[in-house]
Amino acid sequence: MTATLDLTCDLISKKSVSPEDMGCQALLAERLEKMGFSIEKMPFGQVSNFWARRGTEAPLLCFAGHTDVVPAGDLKQWQSEPFQPEVRDGRLFGRGAADMKGSIAAMVTACERFITDNPEYPGSIAFLITSDEESIAVDGTRRVIETLQARNESIDYCIVGEPSSNEVLGDIIRNGRRGSLNGTLTVHGTEGHVAYPDLASNPIHHFMPALAELCAVEWDQGNDYFPPTSFQISNIHAGEGTNNVVPGEMKALFNFRFSTEVTSELLQQQTEAIFNRHYSDYSIEWQLSGNPFITEEGILTEAVKQAIYTVTRVETELSTGGGTSDGRFIAPAGAQVVEIGPCNKTIHKANEEVLVDDLERLSQIYEAILAKILH
Repeated sequence: MTATLDLTCDLISKKSVSPEDMGCQALLAERLEKMGFSIEKMPFGQVSNFWARRGTEAPLLCFAGHTDVVPAGDLKQWQSEPFQPEVRDGRLFGRGAADMKGSIAAMVTACERFITDNPEYPGSIAFLITSDEESIAVDGTRRVIETLQARNESIDYCIVGEPSSNEVLGDIIRNGRRGSLNGTLTVHGTEGHVAYPDLASNPIHHFMPALAELCAVEWDQGNDYFPPTSFQISNIHAGEGTNNVVPGEMKALFNFRFSTEVTSELLQQQTEAIFNRHYSDYSIEWQLSGNPFITEEGILTEAVKQAIYTVTRVETELSTGGGTSDGRFIAPAGAQVVEIGPCNKTIHKANEEVLVDDLERLSQIYEAILAKILH
């Protein structure tokens, strides 16, 4: 048992299904306090957060992560108990092993070694930890960043421990993310008997021409950092399952993953213009999960690349793919943000796992990044 594996197991054993923390943050705070970090609890609503900082000078390098995990799902699909960590064939199994309790443990042990060897390093180190990343992400990192901004406390560099790697540790790092815009569409019609269509108004029929047009739109062509904006419908529902009733209402859920070539406002305007051309009796509720952000190649991306190569001899690739992360709240405050973590093949699945050796290598990567930034 290495220090990183041991701490990862302790965290996995706490059933911190979002937005619950179940004592994970108290465990982390205790470790950080021993290194000289000042711990500031920042609970908002039902969400546990804390901000820990060691040092008062710039630059400030922040490690960001979340202690909450998604539910285990069907327990019959698991080969071992999801919240009882188990090592088999060189792999650690358990909910949160890859997303992202392993990363948090690696951040802590990296700091323990770095501070022991460099107690008077220039600059500052911080931890921003939340229990509201896998849930609605309203009272977590977003609120902590707002608090820091209100008192003019700024992050210069941020390492987010999301599982960024694809095939081997460090082959991919995220230096940005696409924006995410959700829409809930309600198309109104008139319920009736299918045999008397003249007495009814079918909302599904009204929606189909607009759907075809939406699916055919080229919203943009992307750019050097982002692929083209995508539109996807995730759910359509109408009626009660009977075959002789025209439904009176239809609901559709859809999502845009968008680049910096467009704005959420522009996407809303274009979408509503398409609906208006086909049918006017509808309503839409919009919800912006986050705007796109990008950290251009520079001090942080180079430090991360070099650290990965030093530890693994892997030539890393920059990417903005994947879903959203809490980096979307940190980058707009002026920080350079890079996500580097373990392989993501099993995240949110039964039998989530991470290579035991990767945990220690990840800790070494984080330590090397500290050495390159705070020198």
